[in-house]
Amino acid sequence: MSNPDELLVAIAARVESEHSNQMSLTVVAGGAVITGRLAPEAVWRERVSEVLTDSDRLGPFSAVFTPDPARPGPGGRGAPTHLHFHVARILQGNVGIPETGGMYRVAIDEVAAWTVGDFSYSDQ
Repeated sequence: MSNPDELLVAIAARVESEHSNQMSLTVVAGGAVITGRLAPEAVWRERVSEVLTDSDRLGPFSAVFTPDPARPGPGGRGAPTHLHFHVARILQGNVGIPETGGMYRVAIDEVAAWTVGDFSYSDQ
């Protein structure tokens, strides 16, 4: 999308302002279908940093995701430009990858389609 969807930007802004991670969303971006819950950017960054810190090989990268006091927070940057998913899956056929959910960052202007809610799988 060359112009980000105003409704999607408003949803992302509400997630940021309310510091809520309860909004479920499914998007199509770059041909992939991603489903999960949105998180405020700061919460998302903190969780990614924690995961990286616990890794022997990737620990040094955790600093990239920690807050920088010189960089303004989400409230000081204007409209959100990205969606921050946690407990999210990329849908492929009848499988969600990863099964346990992952952390994804998606540029709002790359979203081609979206719907409120997430998709679950069942073998039945």
